[in-house]
Amino acid sequence: MKFILLLFTSAVPAYILGSVNGAIIASKLIYRKDIRKYGSGNPGLTNFYRVFGKGGALLVIAIDVIKTIAPVIFGGWLFGRYTGMAFSEVWLFGRLFEVSLFGQTISGLFVMLGHCFPVFYGFKGGKGVMAAGAIVIVLDWRIALISWGVFIIVTALTKYVSLGAMLGVSMFPISQFLLKLGGTWEIVTAVVCTLLIIVRHEPNIRRLARGEESKFNFKRRKPESTTHHLPPDGV
Repeated sequence: MKFILLLFTSAVPAYILGSVNGAIIASKLIYRKDIRKYGSGNPGLTNFYRVFGKGGALLVIAIDVIKTIAPVIFGGWLFGRYTGMAFSEVWLFGRLFEVSLFGQTISGLFVMLGHCFPVFYGFKGGKGVMAAGAIVIVLDWRIALISWGVFIIVTALTKYVSLGAMLGVSMFPISQFLLKLGGTWEIVTAVVCTLLIIVRHEPNIRRLARGEESKFNFKRRKPESTTHHLPPDGV
């Protein structure tokens, strides 16, 4: 019963915070436009940058990172405090806390679910890549280095953000297993996080197979049309 209560207490806030979308907020706050009506229509960082450029991109990143890190740290602390499932440590407000890797990972999963299926936006959200990127940073710097490294290298070489995202997040459970961080349930949860992102990229996978996936470049597109004239992006 205590485990279920802890799961509920960490998962619900994580999902609600995950439902907050940085790209939608930034596009409405700064440009008085809805990013979902421009470019690919995907409310993610890549489409935001393509449409509006770098102005506001930092706000998108800040919102999506904070909404992810906060519940992940809370979930880790909660499980570590009341179950003794402590696998790592985190500095917070000048204090060192022992946190549960399972609590962090399960909270991260629900943040991603909120990002992909937000309750505030008709359950139509982004693809969870930025959330996953923030999660691995909190979990362990080695996992973050491997995952982000693969993402950056693959994206730089191919210009396909979607391919870089899928390969990068695939390193999450793999590196966790190789580094022997956590047990079976932690790795299973990480695998579910990875599968969620891959499933969300199903249209991108089809276009990659046909050679029709759009490549990323630093030149933004002007937000002159409300039709979804671009193929969905990777983030």
